[in-house]
Amino acid sequence: MSDPMAQSTQQVSRPTLDLSRPIDLVIFDCDGVLIDSEIISARVLLKALAELGVEVDYSYFKRNFLGRSFPKVLDAVQRDFGLKVPEGFEQLYRTKLLATFDRELQPVTGIESILEKLSVPKCVATSSTPMRAAHSLTITGLRHHFPDRIFTASEVVNGKPAPDLFLHAARRCGISPENCLVIEDSIPGLTAAQAAEMQVLHFIGGSHLDETDALAADLKQPVPFFDTWTKFFDMAPVLENKNTPD
Repeated sequence: MSDPMAQSTQQVSRPTLDLSRPIDLVIFDCDGVLIDSEIISARVLLKALAELGVEVDYSYFKRNFLGRSFPKVLDAVQRDFGLKVPEGFEQLYRTKLLATFDRELQPVTGIESILEKLSVPKCVATSSTPMRAAHSLTITGLRHHFPDRIFTASEVVNGKPAPDLFLHAARRCGISPENCLVIEDSIPGLTAAQAAEMQVLHFIGGSHLDETDALAADLKQPVPFFDTWTKFFDMAPVLENKNTPD
């Protein structure tokens, strides 16, 4: 008879990338992956909703807002709280958010080195608006890495968790979906990548996530996760340009 105590102490095996499949394009989500913005967005949005009399906690934010376009966020608020959002709310929120970004926003630690050493083409595919994405990447010093390859939910009919945005990004970059790797932090984003039949990694290194979020992720198939960019090339060594100076 097997020892149940021994079984309980066994390490659960984690999925890994399929390195037998060529990776010709890395698609980065923006918020929470390139820039450490989600914790700021949560603070600004939750305060704005509180001023309307809606108290939303951080767990609700992660379940219902993270990785979604702002119209879907408002739909969730109006559905779950019966709130009629006043005219001008979205613009006021965006104005406050960008002002806060100007004061506080930083790139995720270690991402600059990854972008410089990546051996294959890269792009951004984000649920953010074009203006916010461009502004965020500019003030964090990352925009030059994606001069003409920032794709947003405004360019497709269905945003994440539908696969449309990732498929659009791959098509615009001239790469087959099966040869793309997506880096995402949110469940809608991870779901979208799986629906697009792309490889995907779950990045949990932003201030808003930890390992419990990865372990609790409700996905069609579990995905590999990592909590710091220093581990990225250990997971995908074929993507590192060894000739790039440190």
